[in-house]
Order: sequence, then structure tokens, then C-alpha cells
Amino acid sequence: MFRGRVQHLMHCMFFMTFIFIFLVFAGAISLDDKEKRIIDPWETYGIYGTITLYILRLLTFLTIPQVLCNFAGLTLFNAFPGKVKLKGSPLLAPFICIRVVTRGDFPKLVRDNVTRNMNTCLDVGMENFMIEVVTDKAISLPKHRRVREVVVPSEYKTKSGALFKSRALQYCLEDEVNILADTDWIVHLDEETLLTENSVRGILNFVFDGQHQFGQGLITYANEHIVNWLTTLADSFRVADDMGKLRFQFYFFHKPLFSWKGSYVVTQVSAEKKVSFDNGLDGSVAEDCYFAMKAYVQGYTFNFIEGEMWEKSPFTLWDFMQQRKRWIQGILLVVHSKEIPLVNKILLALSCYSWVTLPLSTSNILLATLCPIPCPQILDLICGFIGAVNIYMYVFGVIKSFPLYRFGPIKFLMFICGALATIPFNIIIENVAVIWGVLGKKHKFYIVNKEVKIPVTV
Repeated sequence: MFRGRVQHLMHCMFFMTFIFIFLVFAGAISLDDKEKRIIDPWETYGIYGTITLYILRLLTFLTIPQVLCNFAGLTLFNAFPGKVKLKGSPLLAPFICIRVVTRGDFPKLVRDNVTRNMNTCLDVGMENFMIEVVTDKAISLPKHRRVREVVVPSEYKTKSGALFKSRALQYCLEDEVNILADTDWIVHLDEETLLTENSVRGILNFVFDGQHQFGQGLITYANEHIVNWLTTLADSFRVADDMGKLRFQFYFFHKPLFSWKGSYVVTQVSAEKKVSFDNGLDGSVAEDCYFAMKAYVQGYTFNFIEGEMWEKSPFTLWDFMQQRKRWIQGILLVVHSKEIPLVNKILLALSCYSWVTLPLSTSNILLATLCPIPCPQILDLICGFIGAVNIYMYVFGVIKSFPLYRFGPIKFLMFICGALATIPFNIIIENVAVIWGVLGKKHKFYIVNKEVKIPVTV
């Protein structure tokens, strides 16, 4: 615990130093008395050019809420909490169902991960649990008293016409299918998600506490065999996002102000049944986001769960882009849904539109040099702060994913440089995904390949 606090203090000092240095290099803070050249934009660019340049600059401000929450989450709470300590005996825990939803395209992956996850639970001392695999295609899992395979009938339809993962999740809640009591808990995983002992302890502590109906924790992507280094390093931003924005909104507000992810989701059965996944087509593309907003509207509370789970980043750039495209399309459908009041989705909407306008705000990188405009210093400081925090998110994601003690200082620095080098690639991919997502058909659900095929050497 002491070691974690020291690491957190060092991280905070490095974070503040990084922001200051970035502001100096960006010109927001001047260390000398040299006066800046003043340009009259109205004379230089004309009325329409000047208005356009200022609007593009102001679009950056859409990211302020999530940047502030990321900053608060990374500094106010210990970013290196260490091993999770159990607050009670695993033998006394309520019944927990670990539910894996899959289309059934990767049966070997599912079978292997069911075995691994079961062994992880047993190693922690859990007894009152089961693993339930919900699939569109039969996987034929080995018979085991702790394993249940649920095949969603092809003729099954929900009342609202929900599709994809929402349809499968809703099928599990039907009275003739559900075998769980209202006081039981469900841990939702994707087919590639692996539990760790730390995450199991965190889940047990969450259900022991029992104050909140929904919870979520950290997912990391740089574990064991790394298939694609480019996408894995790009996903280091998501790791920092979990430890920043996600953690802050749940610890401080206990509300999904910016939504949440679709995996490492812990729910109480009674609450999940009341919220339901039967949310029509608009709630089927980003079913996790729609569910969170609906639960928020109904007054349920959320909390962050200590301990990380493991997943893999997309194996190809095509899958990486398709994944982002589906996210932006699904979140747009949620933001535009008339079923979710504006007061509940205002921050999600700002976050979503900061993403949608990314191609426009990205142009500031070039325009700030080619077409400089005079701005109040406070505007330059805010823009610089936003840029510094977003870049540091990649650095912090690497620190969490590739610990110094595991890889040594040389590899550690190489990973940080690699993550920073992926930023231009990530910006390009995100821009293409945004344009494609906005212009393309919205109600589609792309399945990312998640099965690692290890070559056999004879």
C-alpha cells in the first residue's frame, strides 16, 4: 500500500510537470518577455475566414468535461492501489453468475477462457458461483456443474425488436430461461475477457458492500501474447480512460455520466431485469451505453470495482477501425434517443460530439501554424491543458500496462515512445471511423476477430 502511494505521488508530480512543459512548448506560457507578433485576423483572413477559424478553435472546448474528469480521476484517487484485499470470506458471498455472451464463432476461445476463469475463481476461494455462456450457435461445452450453456433460439424475438448482443442478453432474463434469484449478481464478460485474482476479489468486495446495483472496473490489453503492437499501444489511452474518467464518475458521483463499457460489468439481477436490454434497434448497437443511461434515468447507482481484467486489442487495423465506427454509431443513436432525457445524457452528448467533430478540431493542428489567430491567454491555456492531458493519457496507459519492474527501464521507455508514436495513427483511424460512422448505415454490429491462432511448428 505504501509503495502504491509513493508511485501515485511520483505519477502526480510527473503529470503536473508534463502539463507545464507542454504549455511552455505550445506557447501558452511564456518564460521570457518576448512579445508575440499580433495579427489582425479580420484583415488577414476576412470575415468568414476569421469566424471559421475561431469556431474550429472553440470546438476543442467540447472535450473539457471529460478532460477534467480524466485529470481528476488520475490525481485524486490512488492510481497504483496494489493487491486487492478481501473484506469478507468468499464462502459467504452471494451467488455470482459469470455470464459470457458470444455469437459462437470462436468456440475454442470460449472453452479455453471458461476453464481459465473458473480456475481463477476457485483459486480465490469462491464456491457460490457458475459460468454461463450465452451463444447464438451451440458450442457444446463440456458438462460441468458450474457451467451452463444457453443457446438463443433463432426464432426468438424481443418485444421491442432488439438485436445482436441485446437480444441475447434479454433472452437470459426471460422467466422461462432465467434461473437466478433477484438477490444474485451477474458479471458480464466478452468472450475474450479473462478474470484475474485481483478482479475477483474486487467483485467480491463490491457485492459484499451491496450499496450499489451496478459496477465496473479496469481492463488492460497488454497481457500475455500481444498480437498487434500498434493497436495495443493505441489502446493504452483506454486504460487511462478507465482509471481517469470512469473511476471519477463512479467514485465521486456514482452515476454513468459518460456511460461505461460492455465488459467487466457487474449487476444485481433485480436491477438488471427492471432496466432490461429490450431497447429496440437504437439500443442494440451500443447496448452497454443505452443500458447505462436507462439505469441512470431510473435512479440506480454505480461504483468502481478495484482489480483489473484482461482483454486483447483488435488484431488488425481494419478491426480496430470497425470497432471505433460501431462505437460512434451506437453512442450517436443513444444521444439522439427520445427515451433518454437530455439532463441525463448531456455530458455523454458533449463527449460524443467532441468525437463526431474530431475531423474539424484536428484541423487546428495545422491551422494553428498556418493561420494563427490572436486568442486570450486563458483560451490558449485551456487548449494547451486539453492537449497535454490527452497526450499524457497514452503515457499513463503504458505505465499501467507495462510496469517498469517487469520490463526494465529500456523497454519501458521504448513502450512510452511507441505509444506516443501511435498518436498520429490513432488520429487518422479515429477520423476515418467518425466520417464512415456518421455517413454509413447505423444499425450494424461488426464482430471483431478475437481468437489467436498460434502456428504449429512440426
